[in-house]
Formats: sequence, structure tokens, C-alpha cells
Amino acid sequence: MQKRSKRYSASLEGVDANRSYPSKEAIDLVKKTSTVKFDASVEVHVRLGIDPKQTDQSVRFAVKLPHGTGKKKRIAAFVTPAREAEAKGAGASLVGGEELIAKIKQTEKLDFDVAVAEPAMMKNLAAIAKILGTKGKMPSPKTGSVSPDITRMIQEIAGGKVESKNDDDGNIHQVVGKVSFETEKLEANLKAFMEALRAAKPKGAKQDFIRTVTLASSMGPGFRVSI
Repeated sequence: MQKRSKRYSASLEGVDANRSYPSKEAIDLVKKTSTVKFDASVEVHVRLGIDPKQTDQSVRFAVKLPHGTGKKKRIAAFVTPAREAEAKGAGASLVGGEELIAKIKQTEKLDFDVAVAEPAMMKNLAAIAKILGTKGKMPSPKTGSVSPDITRMIQEIAGGKVESKNDDDGNIHQVVGKVSFETEKLEANLKAFMEALRAAKPKGAKQDFIRTVTLASSMGPGFRVSI
């Protein structure tokens, strides 16, 4: 059994772990019970009514969080040589085409958080699709990460756009900010995420698509949110 600190235990005094809370109250509890000595992330964990083994029930979508996640993302841009300067100017951390793809194929190292691509590069990316896909970093038109408009894609990600997809257990997880964020900003981010999740409901999903929603901070307790 994991031993908890006195500060952690004290933060939970008077908290009912068995009830569901309105989003604002749940956020306040997450902030109150974060006892780590760094600016912890605030995460939303959603249990979905899907069968993850069925391809027609998979969930993947992109959403712009109005206040971002609080983390600067390293963006890789797979582009043709003529667009490399544009991608660098837009803020991509890693820019390249066939040479970058060959390097990733050889090393299998992904030194970036998210990737975008020109449509012209998609046939080349097939060589590393498995490497990117297993890490959830394969550019996809479905999430708006494949487009001729390289600058727009990069700027949207830098401005708070995130991608989410269900895991192998049919759950979905997303960072929606930092403990240091004002409650109102976290609430706005959570609302934007939940609206996008509902809009992404696959046709094959069960009627109770969203079963439970839980908010937690890094290494902190989780609090059920009223749906």
C-alpha cells in the first residue's frame, strides 16, 4: 500500500470521494489537493461506452483549448524543401522531408510532441507510419494535421490545439491546463474538450457514450465530475 504524506492526507479532509461534483467545484478540489512542489498538470480522464476493438467505434479528434495546456509543444513539420523555411518561421522545432523520415526510420526516435505534414509528404510518411502511429503522432486529415496550410497548422497547435484518441481500454485522457491556471480558464478548457468529445461520438458507440468523467492533477487524487 502506497504511503501518503501528511500534507496529502490533510488536503483530503472533508472531501467525499464517492460523490460527483460540478466542474467548478471539482477543479477547485483538484487545485486544493495538489501537494507536489511543481506546477502540476490538470488532467481529464473519461471512460467511454465503446468497444475499442471495433474500428467503427474508435474516437480521435482535435480541439483548440482556449487557454492552452500550459506546456510548449515541440512540433515536427514534414514538408517539401520549398516549404521548410515557412515551417521554421511558423515555429516548428523539427523540419524536414525525406532525410528526416529516413533518420526516424533508422533511429526510431521521436524528439517531438506532435507532427504536421503537407499532403505531398503523406506517401513518404508511409515508411514510418508504424513508428509514428504507435506513439499517436501520425499526421491525419481527421485531426487537421495534414494540410497545404503549414503555417496555420503550426500556429493552431502552438495556440492550444490538442489531439485526443481513445486508448486500448476505451478510455480517453487529456491535459487541460496547469494547477496554476485560474479556475475559470480550466473550466473553459474542460468545456471545450467535452464539447469536442461529444461531437466526435462514433456511430457505432453505445447510447451512454460518456460514462464517467474524472479530473485529477499530476500525482493527485481524482474527482468525479457531474456529466
